[in-house]
Amino acid sequence: MKPVFIAQGVRQTFSGDQARAEGSRVAIQFYGRATAAVFAPLESSSRSELVARRLTDAIALGLLPDAKQLPGEADLAHQFGVSTVTIREALSVLRQEGLIETRRGRGGGSFVRAPGDGISDLANRRLKDFSLVELRDLGDVYAAIAGAGAALAARRASAEDVAQLRRMAAQLAEAREPDARRRADAQFHIEVTVAAQSTRLYHEEVALQAEFGTLLWLAFGDDDSHAQMVATCNTVVDAIEARDVLIARQTAEQRVADSTARLIDYRLGQELR
Repeated sequence: MKPVFIAQGVRQTFSGDQARAEGSRVAIQFYGRATAAVFAPLESSSRSELVARRLTDAIALGLLPDAKQLPGEADLAHQFGVSTVTIREALSVLRQEGLIETRRGRGGGSFVRAPGDGISDLANRRLKDFSLVELRDLGDVYAAIAGAGAALAARRASAEDVAQLRRMAAQLAEAREPDARRRADAQFHIEVTVAAQSTRLYHEEVALQAEFGTLLWLAFGDDDSHAQMVATCNTVVDAIEARDVLIARQTAEQRVADSTARLIDYRLGQELR
């Protein structure tokens, strides 16, 4: 059912971005900007869709590598806190997407099938689900998380943390294939939040890498952009080592802002094709 909004005696039905925009407008009108987010439309995803998205994100990030066997349905249901029926529905979605295959008999089960072209096709399909406003909003959130993580790392990182970050930056510099570069970049920024010593920031970074980081790499396929990414990572490490909180934060935030702008340009270019 499409969301319905009632304001000043007018009843209207909207869908998609129109619903979100109208919901925000009505909430702001009656409750003010500070409380408008409370009344934003709820996510419409079912529990099986959320499980499927979580597993898809793990495959996209390389956390579940090709040919990896997933736990059994009962184990997955226990881990996710859902029913086995929900798990079966989620696995069915992944099979239809070609991301897992199920083998019968002894030694059978569900096994990961990484996309043949890496994650680019998967990411491009997901990109179409986001409006430009949603992409900008995700970019704002990610910039805030990345900046906070870098700033805290500049205050709290140990010498071992800095050495690990330099190793991660070196791995990114040495990576040659797009998927290898993407994984190395994701790992570097996750390690920054490890150095920040904040469990919540770590979980937010991992979640945003899965939801948004894979999309950002759609706009970074050339050697020049890779070299720029490596330089940015090295600047962040230098700032963390020097305890320069301001430069660490600004560099991390700017990196995400620039990447988001490139992604939006990429999305607009797709729409013009």
